[in-house]
Amino acid sequence: MTTRPARAAPRREAWERLTTTPLVVLGILFIAAYSWWVLDPGMDPGSSALILWALAITWAVFIVDVVVRIALTPPGDRWLFARTHPIDVLSALVPLFRAFRVLALLREVPYLERRTGASFRAKVVTYALAYTIVFIYFISLATYHAERSVPGATIVTFGDAVWWACVTIATVGYGDMYPITAPGRIYAVLLMIGGIVIVGTASATVISLLNERIGSLRRRGDGETMAEVHPPGLPADLVAGEPEPEPADGASPPPARG
Repeated sequence: MTTRPARAAPRREAWERLTTTPLVVLGILFIAAYSWWVLDPGMDPGSSALILWALAITWAVFIVDVVVRIALTPPGDRWLFARTHPIDVLSALVPLFRAFRVLALLREVPYLERRTGASFRAKVVTYALAYTIVFIYFISLATYHAERSVPGATIVTFGDAVWWACVTIATVGYGDMYPITAPGRIYAVLLMIGGIVIVGTASATVISLLNERIGSLRRRGDGETMAEVHPPGLPADLVAGEPEPEPADGASPPPARG
């Protein structure tokens, strides 16, 4: 069953052009504020309240953005929009995905807009690296926040959280550190799924690069073989064999060989 292509939504596209940069700035501010709030548990109550208000306002702005974009989408395409923009929709619900909205500016890099194979791989690698860094950082931050004050926890510093996230996403998993709270285990499941996606993307990119290099070498080898058979500047009829003599004036051409 084929999916019907989405219809044009000029009002939604105008809204997106207007709000993309402010939302990216808000996303960066959200990451900075959340990081400060988690990494400085001893901050004074006034600063803590200010950060919580900033986080709440940012969250509300992202929710309003998603609701407005869905409302500006033609009625028959709203569910399709939600299915094809999962990070945008989830960013209104889960702080982790709100951090990913910051990466929207990568689409504006001119080189990544080209359609060559090299530029496509560059886009995949750039997105993968950026998402991996943001993913590991935010999962580590959220897991540390959930685990740090729980009795019996093994993840008690941010460094512990980063180490645990790196070995988990690399599918190594030493088992020396692990979450024991329900939120921490939910973050661990998300990290495992993300690790599978990242490893699969890296493998596919390497295979694509190897295939292109092998194909290039084969084409180059074919070209060198043809150059040896037909050296530059040598007439083609001399390569195939001695040319037949042209008939003298008034003589009939020799009969064709059977």
